[in-house]
Amino acid sequence: MNRRGIARESLFGCAAIHVLFLVVVLGLAVPGLAEGRTDAARELSKAFSSAAKAAVPAVVSVKVEKTVQVGAMSGRGEGFGFNDPFGQFGDDFFRRFFGDPSPRRQAPREYSQRGQGSGFIISEDGYILTNNHVVGDVDKITVELKDGRVFHDARLIGRDPDSEVALIKIDGHGFPVLPLGDSDKMEIGDWVIAIGNPFGLSETVTVGVVSAVGRSNVRIAAYENFIQTDAAINPGNSGGPLIDLDGKVIGINTAIVSQSGGYMGIGFAIPINMAKAIEEQLRDSGKVSRGYLGLYAQDVTSEMIEPLGMKEPGGVVIARIEKESPAEKAGLKVQDIILELNGKKVESYDSFRNQVAALQPGSRVRLTIFRNGGSEEIMVALGERPSTAAMKEAPTQESKEALGIEVQNLTKDLAEQFGYQLGEGVIVSAVVPGGPAAEQGIQVGDLIASVNRQSITSVHEFTAAVKKASGSGKALFLVKRGEMSQFVVVKFK
Repeated sequence: MNRRGIARESLFGCAAIHVLFLVVVLGLAVPGLAEGRTDAARELSKAFSSAAKAAVPAVVSVKVEKTVQVGAMSGRGEGFGFNDPFGQFGDDFFRRFFGDPSPRRQAPREYSQRGQGSGFIISEDGYILTNNHVVGDVDKITVELKDGRVFHDARLIGRDPDSEVALIKIDGHGFPVLPLGDSDKMEIGDWVIAIGNPFGLSETVTVGVVSAVGRSNVRIAAYENFIQTDAAINPGNSGGPLIDLDGKVIGINTAIVSQSGGYMGIGFAIPINMAKAIEEQLRDSGKVSRGYLGLYAQDVTSEMIEPLGMKEPGGVVIARIEKESPAEKAGLKVQDIILELNGKKVESYDSFRNQVAALQPGSRVRLTIFRNGGSEEIMVALGERPSTAAMKEAPTQESKEALGIEVQNLTKDLAEQFGYQLGEGVIVSAVVPGGPAAEQGIQVGDLIASVNRQSITSVHEFTAAVKKASGSGKALFLVKRGEMSQFVVVKFK
C-alpha cells in the first residue's frame, strides 16, 4: 500500500474513532441533559404549585344581585366592558323564563338578576379588592371563602369607575391575606398566575407570562396602565389576583380581548401599585380625588417636529385648554409642548395624564415647556378632576327637557372616532326622538361648536350658554358633522 493509501486509511480510522467517541459521550450526556431539564421543569412546577397553594385561601368568590325590569332593558348588564359579571344571563335566558322582553308586548316586570366575579382579601379584618364593574351597580354583594364561610352582607366601601378598582368589606377578623407585590418590577416574559372563579368554577388557577406592560388606549377605563398577560382569563375572573412566583399580587385581573366572549390569549390586569393608591383613598373617604390641569394634549410625532420648531420628537403638545382651569391660570397656551413634569421626562400623553391624576389636588407641579424656540418652566397648582361619570352626565334639565339633547366633553378617543379636533366643541351623546333638536336634524355624534355665536369647549360652557339662551326661547347652534358645518336654530319647548 502506498503512502497516500495509508494516509487515507489512517484519516478514515481517526474519523471513525472520533465519531465513536462522540456517540459514546453524547449517549452518556443526553440522558443527563434530559434529566436536568426535567428537574428544572419540576422546580418551576413546584414554584407554581407553592404560590397558588398559598394564595387560594385569600381569593374569594363575589356574587352579586340587582333588581332589573324585563321589558326595560336588552337582557344584559350594561357598562361592564369585556367581562360582564351578568353575561351568563343572555337574551335566551330572558325569553325562556319571561317571554319576549319587548315593552310593546308586555309591561315591565321586576326580577332579581345574578352575576359573579372574584376578589382577594388584603387585610385580616376583611377588606377585599375587586373590580368596579363587578360590584359597582348592584343591590347585594355576597362573598364566599375557600373554607366554606359565606358572607351575605358584604359592604361596598368605595369604587372608582375611572380605574375599575373597587373596595368591599366583610366583617370579622383573622382572614387569610394575600401580600401585595411591586408591579413596577414586572418585566415582559415574567411568569404570572391568575386565580379566580371563571364561569363559576371556584379556585381556578391558570399560568402565563407578562406579555406587555403599560398598556393604554384599550378603552376599558379612563386611566389605563395595564399589565397584559396570556394567562387564561375568562368571565368570572374579573377582580381576582394576578400573582408572581413569590405569591405576591402584582395586578387585578380586569378584562379580556375576545371575539367569542372567552379566552383568546389577551388579558389585562390593573397594576397593583396603581390599585394600592386608589384603595387607600377608597378606604379613607370612599372616593378618589385626582389632580387636574384642565388641558388636552397629544403626543409629538416626527411629522410635527418641523411645524412646531423642534429638533426631535418628544413631549406632548397642548391642543386645548379649558377656561378657568389651573392650566389657563398658570399661563399655559395651546401649542405649548410639555417636556417634563417635576423634572421627569414626559413619554406620552397617556402616561402624563396618569402622572397628573396620581397627584393630590392642590399640589404644585413644575412643568418644563417648549415655547417660541426655547424652554421655560411654569408652576401650576392642580385642581380636582371631576369623575368621568360626572363629565358624561347630561348638562342640565333645560337641555334635556327643553331641547331634547344631551352632550358630553370631546375626549381624545371621541375626537379620533368622529374625526374632530380637541377643543372644537362638545359632542352630542343622545337625542330625544321627536324633540326640538331631533326636529332640526341633530344626530348623535354631531359636534356643537357654538351656542349663540359663543364658542363652546366643554359641557360646563354649553350648560351656561344654554341657560343664558333659554330666556329668548331659542338657541343658535353651529353644528359640525364630519367635514360639513351649518347653523341650526333650536327652539325651547
